[in-house]
Amino acid sequence: MYTTETNIRVHYALTDQMGFVYYGHYAQFYEIGRTEAIRALGYTYKDIEALGIIMPVVDIHFKFLQPARYDDLLTIKTMLKELPKQHKIVFHGEIYNEAGKLLNVGEVTLYFMEADGMKKSQMPDPLMDKLASFFE
Repeated sequence: MYTTETNIRVHYALTDQMGFVYYGHYAQFYEIGRTEAIRALGYTYKDIEALGIIMPVVDIHFKFLQPARYDDLLTIKTMLKELPKQHKIVFHGEIYNEAGKLLNVGEVTLYFMEADGMKKSQMPDPLMDKLASFFE
């Protein structure tokens, strides 16, 4: 399993009138976690796109357990529980507050696609090589 953690401080603009993080921002939190997980492998989305591969989100699920609030320091835990197969990669996520309370769980599925022609593709070999060691 491959796991990373990323911290985000909730600023005022992310909250609603109740002082809770607006539900729509959770997709951004999980995106930040994915971006940093890929970066920890030595790649960026820009690097992957330079290989002619794009990664659109095709499915997303969240479960809200507790609200995140203004000024909370959130920990976004991003996990790959299995090595990606074929054209699909599934990121599992958990969001915790500073007290270690689990606030949200999510799953985001992306496809690897050729930028030219939008055909499904495999994960680029250099990225697969980096990830494979976490699943041996």
